[in-house]
Amino acid sequence: MRTSFVFSEVVTGLRRNVTMTIAMILTTAISLGLLGGGLLIVRMVDKMQDNYQSKLEVSVLLTNDVSANDKDCAQQPCAGLRSALEATSGVETVVYENREKGYERFKQIFEAQPELVKLARPEAIPATFRVKLEDPARANVIVQAFTGKAGVKAVNDQGEFLGRLLDVFNGLRNIVLALALIQALAALLLISNTIQVSAFTRRTEVGIMRLVGATRWYTQLPFLIEAVVAGVIGAIVGVGGLALMVFGATRVSGDLFTSQILPPMGMLDVVIISPILLGVAVFISALTGYVTLRLYVRL
Repeated sequence: MRTSFVFSEVVTGLRRNVTMTIAMILTTAISLGLLGGGLLIVRMVDKMQDNYQSKLEVSVLLTNDVSANDKDCAQQPCAGLRSALEATSGVETVVYENREKGYERFKQIFEAQPELVKLARPEAIPATFRVKLEDPARANVIVQAFTGKAGVKAVNDQGEFLGRLLDVFNGLRNIVLALALIQALAALLLISNTIQVSAFTRRTEVGIMRLVGATRWYTQLPFLIEAVVAGVIGAIVGVGGLALMVFGATRVSGDLFTSQILPPMGMLDVVIISPILLGVAVFISALTGYVTLRLYVRL
């Protein structure tokens, strides 16, 4: 009987303050959706680091005359550059890729973007040495040693590009988490106000219950459960919105995922972070409700 009474009071409270309850649910959903977005970006950054860290190379691009006249890298300065690269400490492998192979590689990478492939010409692709290092962090040794040498057009460190890309995603993550923090503050204030209004509208019946011997905890429990229920519903709405966003982003940005520029993000990632969002919703709602009842509501 006590349990049914508590839950009937919860339903009554949610229904009596329906507009504030809806506002609380939506604010919580937006806050948790932003938090989930930040967590998804963190997962994407981790995947990118795992996927590319072991594949990072230094690309030594050769000049146009070397690319056009030395298909097999049998003449100078191409042969000398290869020998120097292979003799450099820390180099694991050196692969020579002539202009034709480079063009075929380009077509494979961007096969999902036929318009870009049509615009490219083999003459625009330089012959390249692809240098794999034992420690990708020492790529600056190759960059400094071979930049400006005869026959070398440029030396590109893929790790530097990856670092810049990760910095962009980390900045985006920080912005999203900052917005989530602001929304969380709004959600906390709404939860607190909703509990206070709900307690005020039921002050007479709660006062009678206290007079007949009900404990303070027993009279406060329905208000606490109201906050948790609204938080859980907000978390479910937030996860649903996040799933729709991921699904839509995957469809719209399919070319990026297909070309393997970005690691794929799917529903599994949303499922993995869902318990975290649900736990945060329950914890924040319960804590805010408890503090509000202790500090501002005397029941």
